[in-house]
Amino acid sequence: MADALVIVESPAKAKTIGKYLGNKYIVKASMGHVRDLPKSQIGVEVENDFNPKYITIRGKGSVLKELKDASKKVKKVYLAADPDREGEAIAWHLAHALELDDTESCRVVFNEITKQAVKDAFKTPRKINMDLVNAQQARRILDRLVGYKISPLLWKKVKKGLSAGRVQSVAVKIILDRENEISSFVPEEYWSITARLSSKGTPFEAKFHRFQGEKKELSNEDEVKEILKAIENAEFEVSEVKEKERLRHPSPPFTTSSLQQEAARKLNFRAAKTMSVAQQLYEGVDLGKEGTVGLITYMRTDSTRISVTAQDEARELIVSKYGDSYVPESPRQYSKKAANAQDAHEAIRPTSALRDPDSVKEYLSRDQLRLYKLVWERFVASQMASAVLDTLTADIQAGEVTFRAVGSKVRFPGFMKVYVEGNDDGTTEEDKYLPPLKEGDRLLKEAIEPKQHFTQPPPRYTEARLVKTLEELGIGRPSTYAPTLETIQKRGYVAIEEKKFVPTELGELVIEQMEQFFPEILDVEFTAHMEEDLDHVEEGSEDWVKVLSEFYDSFKKRLEVAEEEMKEIEIEDEVSDELCDKCGRPMVYKLGRFGKFLACSGFPDCRNTKPIIKNIGVTCPSCKEGHIVERRSKKGRIFYGCDRYPECDFVSWDKPAAKPCPKCGSMLVEKRNKQGGKLQCTSCDYNEPLEEENEEAIEI
Repeated sequence: MADALVIVESPAKAKTIGKYLGNKYIVKASMGHVRDLPKSQIGVEVENDFNPKYITIRGKGSVLKELKDASKKVKKVYLAADPDREGEAIAWHLAHALELDDTESCRVVFNEITKQAVKDAFKTPRKINMDLVNAQQARRILDRLVGYKISPLLWKKVKKGLSAGRVQSVAVKIILDRENEISSFVPEEYWSITARLSSKGTPFEAKFHRFQGEKKELSNEDEVKEILKAIENAEFEVSEVKEKERLRHPSPPFTTSSLQQEAARKLNFRAAKTMSVAQQLYEGVDLGKEGTVGLITYMRTDSTRISVTAQDEARELIVSKYGDSYVPESPRQYSKKAANAQDAHEAIRPTSALRDPDSVKEYLSRDQLRLYKLVWERFVASQMASAVLDTLTADIQAGEVTFRAVGSKVRFPGFMKVYVEGNDDGTTEEDKYLPPLKEGDRLLKEAIEPKQHFTQPPPRYTEARLVKTLEELGIGRPSTYAPTLETIQKRGYVAIEEKKFVPTELGELVIEQMEQFFPEILDVEFTAHMEEDLDHVEEGSEDWVKVLSEFYDSFKKRLEVAEEEMKEIEIEDEVSDELCDKCGRPMVYKLGRFGKFLACSGFPDCRNTKPIIKNIGVTCPSCKEGHIVERRSKKGRIFYGCDRYPECDFVSWDKPAAKPCPKCGSMLVEKRNKQGGKLQCTSCDYNEPLEEENEEAIEI
């Protein structure tokens, strides 16, 4: 007979821990929360110190019965939910449901699911931490008050089915503010002049830098012509050369936010997918003879802290794999990135640096391997020596005009041997060599290239950019980023276009009403301050009821004003020129998760829908009769196909070009990345650069 029952959240976690603990323990899963506030009512006694009325979640009755039956057959029950507020709340709800003694040490926590970490955790069980529980309760009740008080108001005044959320509303406001910035942006003209030069047969480029000894911004064509005239017959000569050594330091190991950002940049993962795959790696993967092992530490963290044991193991690996010169003199320590970081757990790292991606490759799915490789490389690189770069800056004089050439090369790669962090604009730092230059060298002028440019508006938010912004502003916490982004899309407040967030008309309307009647809900500083208050509750320095009371006192007054003054708004569907091919009624534009689509105006009698088809002006290369149109897959991804489908089944993920390949006559398609784009032949190796918008060359 088993001595103890261990309850975790998921079957995968239960399976892994069960193997570590042996036959004396029964390990079962609660399948997440077992109790929550009711869905049909607010479930909070506001006048009674915000007392929550919890009920068993629908469908969890059988799970609870199984756990209760198992608990009666053992001497001890351990609650081993995740080591965060949510996990602590799950443990507390289980303790109540199973009628466990509050004074007993029944709570077990571990930051990684490895045999040693789990066994060590069971040596030091503790009581349930009510400060953590109260912080979770306060957040849950706070969000319930906002959602269940404002949502019915929006149903009545705007549109049935709408809802408002505390953190989600701020996220939509941030996206909307950026869209307003973009629409009000006024482009400004500027120019660049590039000199293509060579020294002893080696070509390189230099950019216009100064005129008559003064730095000068080129803002129009007349100024450019003045410079061109000044260098028309000038000799190009090196006037000054500066050589410097520059150190480049590694990035810290991952937090939840930085993992989501980097997985979006390098793996094209959505935030929700990143967290789902990370959960699998954390809970455990069967590694054959080695058994089931948790491959990474807990993935909801805002800390960059690393244990001494993990650092020592990483340093040993680096020395054996890359050599002594690749480890710094002392282990790297990373300070808190944000002032509001809770620092409750270590950074996200491999449970063992010695378990490199190649050694576990055969046991992981493609997505698991890619994410594990990212975590492993980032952690190992974070403990490596800095890279050493040699930089060379040369000023080149042409009469009264100074050009500047900048080059760099890696002398010692250090951490860059393993990993280099990505960035939001997609650029990479590459070696940019200059030939050996010294003062007085005469250079050969190959060409002078002036270009007109226009300043660009700030970019729309990608998931990575939005997560980064939310973290910087103190909005939400590691566990809230992914669900926040999912929620605002499901509610139809934002859509995804080319992997960027765009506010919908509905989102604009809701934010407009919220801004007028509930400005504090949308106020970034107010929301960030509320997150800090919840952190103080967790630390035990703030009373959770007091935090809720201070919020609700002013919120209640706002509600009363909104009930009286908010005007009813009628949202009418925009009618299209198309008729429903099933019933003949007009089709109207509707807004879905991935943007607009056409739906029959006869809904619910007729439920016919159609995608909005965009003709790109290219004849189908397959049937030569149809036209290529832009479509969306069920997951919202854009692809291109023939408008004669199903008669013609031509499809392409890449956008076809209007002209054929000049080399072989096959189809050219647009290939784009963050550095730019090109036209690539689908049959041969021909390619050519895509013409950039807003850039024109002057004939010289």
